[in-house]
Amino acid sequence: MDIISLPISYDKEKLDGTYRLVIASVRRAKDLSQGDLPVIQSKARKITTLAIEEVAQGAVKVLMGEEAQKATEEAKKQTQKKMMDEAQQKETMPEDISELEKDLKTYLSEKSESEQKRSIEDIFGDS
Repeated sequence: MDIISLPISYDKEKLDGTYRLVIASVRRAKDLSQGDLPVIQSKARKITTLAIEEVAQGAVKVLMGEEAQKATEEAKKQTQKKMMDEAQQKETMPEDISELEKDLKTYLSEKSESEQKRSIEDIFGDS
């Protein structure tokens, strides 16, 4: 199987090399696969091709240097905040779940009692 490699042209001022292009395209492809919408119109059928086109055209901002470090730190803070919010929600859920379990047990016990009272004639009718 032959692999065809087409030359990709990109703005060398925005991207400092093909390695950066590849890494940015991989991250963009991951975002697209997780539901992000494309930012450009393209005939590309594959997510990876679309991601490369978006990065090469400059439609997606690629952060480098200090700007990238700041963005990474901010993302970590947001992730930690999200985890703390989820932990707080889990702390309140056991009370809610136990109430639901009590209600469910009551419902099931009432239902089983009513089913036990029914006779065969009630179930199948008179023949």
